[in-house]
Amino acid sequence: MLTPQWLDQLRSRTTLSALVGRSVRLQKAGREHRACCPFHNENSPSFYVNDEKGFYHCFGCGAHGDAIRWMTDHQGLAFMDAVKELAAEAGLDVPAPDSRAAKAAEKRDTLHDVMAAAQEWFRASLSAPEGEAARAYLGTRGFDTHTIQRFGFGYAPEGRQSLKEALSRFPEEMLVEAGLRIAVEERDPYDRFRGRLMLPIEDARGRVIAFGGRILAKGKTDAPKYLNSPDTPLFDKGRTLYNLHRAAPAARQSGRIVVVEGYMDVIALAAAGVAECVAPLGTALTEQQIEMLWRHVEMPILCFDGDAAGQRAAMRAITRALPLLRPAHSLRIVRLPEGMDPDDLVKAKGSRAMEALLSEPRSLLDVLWEVERDAVPLDTPEDKAGLKMRLMAHVETIQHPDIASLYRRELQDRYSGFAFPRRESRWQPDSGRAFGRQPAPNARGGRGGWNGRPAPAPSSPESLTRLNTRYSPGGTRDALSAAVIAGLIRWPAMIARNAEALARTTGLDPRFGLLVDCCGAADALETDALATILAESGMEVPAVAEYAGLHFGFLLADTPEDRAAAELGQAIDLLVERPMLEAALAQATARFESELSEQAFAEQQRLLKRKLEFDSRLRQMATRHVPS
Repeated sequence: MLTPQWLDQLRSRTTLSALVGRSVRLQKAGREHRACCPFHNENSPSFYVNDEKGFYHCFGCGAHGDAIRWMTDHQGLAFMDAVKELAAEAGLDVPAPDSRAAKAAEKRDTLHDVMAAAQEWFRASLSAPEGEAARAYLGTRGFDTHTIQRFGFGYAPEGRQSLKEALSRFPEEMLVEAGLRIAVEERDPYDRFRGRLMLPIEDARGRVIAFGGRILAKGKTDAPKYLNSPDTPLFDKGRTLYNLHRAAPAARQSGRIVVVEGYMDVIALAAAGVAECVAPLGTALTEQQIEMLWRHVEMPILCFDGDAAGQRAAMRAITRALPLLRPAHSLRIVRLPEGMDPDDLVKAKGSRAMEALLSEPRSLLDVLWEVERDAVPLDTPEDKAGLKMRLMAHVETIQHPDIASLYRRELQDRYSGFAFPRRESRWQPDSGRAFGRQPAPNARGGRGGWNGRPAPAPSSPESLTRLNTRYSPGGTRDALSAAVIAGLIRWPAMIARNAEALARTTGLDPRFGLLVDCCGAADALETDALATILAESGMEVPAVAEYAGLHFGFLLADTPEDRAAAELGQAIDLLVERPMLEAALAQATARFESELSEQAFAEQQRLLKRKLEFDSRLRQMATRHVPS
């Protein structure tokens, strides 16, 4: 049985440019190859072969296909002969024929015949006297004759048996299976589409696989405005994008694909000159549809109506996309003016207004931040904490670790800037000294303490002895704190980005409090200035010996700034997470020892597993840059 997975494997093992190049002289053109089209006569090359995406396309005659299609259309082979020849070259065994699969394929071919016949009847009905209302509606939309013919508009007449009579050569069962008729118990089957403007939905090869119908009669509140075919052997609405077979070639020229909410929006934009538009079919954008879009462009643009429903649609798409994100692949989002859809905007302000919006799409991260920030009033600390909880819940769904880490840092930065506005400098120059000795207010707003602990005179021998004992390599804490302090001193811009997280974490080295107080300076403090502040407060920059066993990238001289910032952010995440995890584990252990219950044991084991995972993450970070 030739499954879709096996055929995809065959295509992936075939280098299309090498296959086509046997009979066509190809020239390298960036990431593609080009030539004069072998399917029609031309003087300048408009035929392109893309190995990454696995297809060829001619912008002159529209010829399009993959390796198998090349063998059937250009070499003249039958489908199975083409498959066998390609499989032999790729070293694959062709699966044995399956009689059931053959019957299913035969049925699909027959259903294609049914859908083609239905489309011809719908188109003929539009031109007949009974299609007058449908033609009048198309006139109100401003669609010209070329657009009406190109997109195949038709009309489904009133009457419960009209389609059955017109397609009487096909059995009733096939009409039902194709989704054109509805069969219910104890009643005669009847036509699904009645009194509607009809629009064919086509697959990637341009074959009709389903229909969408818009109601024309006014006052029918019990009937849906738009009605699509149900899922059938030909049609899976979650895996189909309307107009993709036309939009994909256009996207190769423009470098973009625009996703709008409905097929009438697609047609309106196509009529206005934006040809690379697609739409989902009555559902939110699915994971399969997002993957389909990424096969053609890396950053599809989602265009939503400027109302509450459009915003909800944007968030549904974002939620679906987050787990799928991978390097260089994301979504960009455009929101139309309030109360407008694409057709309204084009009619009111022209196609240039639409192009202006599409030229400045927002990133997925920007929209995620703004939607969650504006979702509810943020008047209380609890409200603001809820915002952070929602943002981090989204981040947790991202599967790619690097992207998840970058989203976490960026959203935390934005949240900190919003919830904790920058403070005035506590460090002011005074006469004859680089920095004053006055103790800075701590992150809780008091003076002389950090995380609620009273601080001894910073320069006293007693305080230095306690500091060096507690935070030395042999002290009660490991070298992670010392490494992070050294990293923050080396990269001062990271202090403000992490001030809120450090301020709320109890039990940290007092030097963190001093660094956080410094981050409110009017001008960003440099490394030397931070070292001076620590020294004048009786605290020293950590010596290399304090973190000698940790090979973090942010402590290495040759680490680029962006990578150092990312790794330092990850280390701070571990530093902040550790006391909370240790406290929860200690509490769970105490509870288990007192209760000896199954529930308490399960909670203790869950936290033990988290602690092991934490230690593994720290070990991986600390050894990532160990010299080989």
